Amino acid sequence: MTDLIPYIVLVPLAAFAINTLFGSRMKGQMAGWIATIAVFISFFITAGIFFDMLSRPAEERAIHYTMLDWIHVGRIQVNIAYLIDQLSITFMLVITGVGAFIHLYSISYMKGDRGYWRFFVYMNLFIVMMLQLVMADNYLWTFLGWEGVGLCSYLLIGFWYDEDKNNDAAKKAFIVNRIGDFGFLVAMGIMLWLFQSLNYLDVLG
Repeated sequence: MTDLIPYIVLVPLAAFAINTLFGSRMKGQMAGWIATIAVFISFFITAGIFFDMLSRPAEERAIHYTMLDWIHVGRIQVNIAYLIDQLSITFMLVITGVGAFIHLYSISYMKGDRGYWRFFVYMNLFIVMMLQLVMADNYLWTFLGWEGVGLCSYLLIGFWYDEDKNNDAAKKAFIVNRIGDFGFLVAMGIMLWLFQSLNYLDVLG
């Protein structure tokens, strides 16, 4: 099951790309079904990894999966990598499981809306960024997930942008997230100074 870890993120990311490029030309509820099926696939993969972890001894219930080398400067190395442990797998099950049923409900709820396909583009991106936030093996990669979640919150809160109250609420959420960004960046700077690393295993160790 370990080899399937990247697909938890890549499948909804692919659905996001398909609906972004072709969603406006799709008929009926096709965009909604593409987005929803993608999140269900992520959920089933996550569930499979969860049960695989349960079959292991407690001390072996952590999976470190590196996809690509990203930043390597002196002693500092940050990779595009995932750390799946008992905490992150719980969040992954919630994100993909609850998220899948929210997508399913939205297929009919959003029917007839002129921004139907755009809504599912935002929703798939939201799932991707939330997964990124909880799966990352380092604070920088987590920070990018945090930024993505903030962007998606802004887009979804202001989805019906022709109403001023929605735009005002979206701006408020965006500004509050920027306050969190400052604290996050300061903390990463302190960690680099103290530990010369942003990897969870190095810092927590």
